[in-house]
Amino acid sequence: MIPVSFEFFPPKTDEQKATLEAALPKLKALKPDYVSVTFGAGGSTLSYTPETVCHLRTDHGLDAAPHLSCMGGTRQEILSLLGQYKEMGCKRIVALRGDLPSGMASYGDFRYASELVEFIRRECDGSFHIEVACYPEMHPQARDAQADMKNFIAKVNAGANGAITQYFFNPDAYFRFVDEARKAGVTIPIVPGIMPISQYSQLRRFSDMCGAEIPRWIGKRLEAFRDDAEAIREFGADVVTDLCRKLVAGGAPAIHFNTLNRAKATLAVCERL
Repeated sequence: MIPVSFEFFPPKTDEQKATLEAALPKLKALKPDYVSVTFGAGGSTLSYTPETVCHLRTDHGLDAAPHLSCMGGTRQEILSLLGQYKEMGCKRIVALRGDLPSGMASYGDFRYASELVEFIRRECDGSFHIEVACYPEMHPQARDAQADMKNFIAKVNAGANGAITQYFFNPDAYFRFVDEARKAGVTIPIVPGIMPISQYSQLRRFSDMCGAEIPRWIGKRLEAFRDDAEAIREFGADVVTDLCRKLVAGGAPAIHFNTLNRAKATLAVCERL
């Protein structure tokens, strides 16, 4: 079985906490290499991420890796968080630029993820395996594909150990991106990020925000199911499983599932695989 990892977001309400707790035993049974915990759009979950990481590590025995965004944060604040994660026993960090926190006018001490990676390497060298993000279909704010690749290479040169892609549904986008990165001298593992399909409206909203393309044929099929949740889940599981099979056959080193703190859609894909 190819190695898998799972992404969670920090729950804020009692209902969200209950949803995550219900999903964890089912996903733990798949023996993930590690799990990651997002930082939250606009830094909105700054205090929740460390709490969730601690909970997953202490109460569930999972190797939990925090996402760390540099937007809006000072060097001292980020260094303090890194020290907190080091004390918890975290060995992996997902270093991101992130979004500017709501209501803040300044970027903070860092403008780019490459600067954050460089800072972690300088201040905590040897303490963390550093993952960074990359975008097979281009970052929505990038000037063009060449500029986007240049930004990715800067993160690698700053000291990244591995990369996780934005989710996508076209395997050719991943393979072309990896080929271009290899030609540019990038040797670190590039792990595909996968979004299981469970709700079309939610998927469309996420995809519009992050620039991930939903192929027209997939979108039209999902639209045709309307409110038939079971049909959407079955079709989605088949589509995503086929995508994963192609990625594994083409040499993907692992698969990183964005679970949205639920087990059903991710389990459906893993069981088919």
